Amino acid sequence: MDIIAWVLIIACFITSFIGLVYPIIPSVLFIAAGFIVYGVFYTFSLPWWFWVIEVLFVALLFAADTIANLISVKKFGGSKAGMWGSTIGLLIGPFVIPFAGILIGPFLGAVIGEIVVERTTLKQAVRTGVGSVIGFLTSVAAKGTIQAIMIIIFVFAI
Repeated sequence: MDIIAWVLIIACFITSFIGLVYPIIPSVLFIAAGFIVYGVFYTFSLPWWFWVIEVLFVALLFAADTIANLISVKKFGGSKAGMWGSTIGLLIGPFVIPFAGILIGPFLGAVIGEIVVERTTLKQAVRTGVGSVIGFLTSVAAKGTIQAIMIIIFVFAI
């Protein structure tokens, strides 16, 4: 049973990292699922400080995604339309263009959002698109680091 438990726990953690670049997979839920699988097979009696730290990191994960995108799009002169377009492109891109869609989707979404809604020039719209891609990559790096720290704390707590 130990092997089955650890295969499931590790599979949850790996899936959470896949979710970093494939946003339809809820990374946070898979990390939590790994903790729950551990609790089901062993015990839920992890220390209180573990749960406090993990809940704070979950909140930080949600914030990291939004903040990185918002800062990057704004820094490159984008508007709310560019940010929304980037988010929609991020969700649709991987389905329309496998693999490359994860970067092309947010870029095109931001560009289209800026041109259609804000009526900006193509040059400014492309600049916003670049900002959205930089925001996505920054978000992936930040969330990957946070997830790795969460898993390290889990290993330390058990």
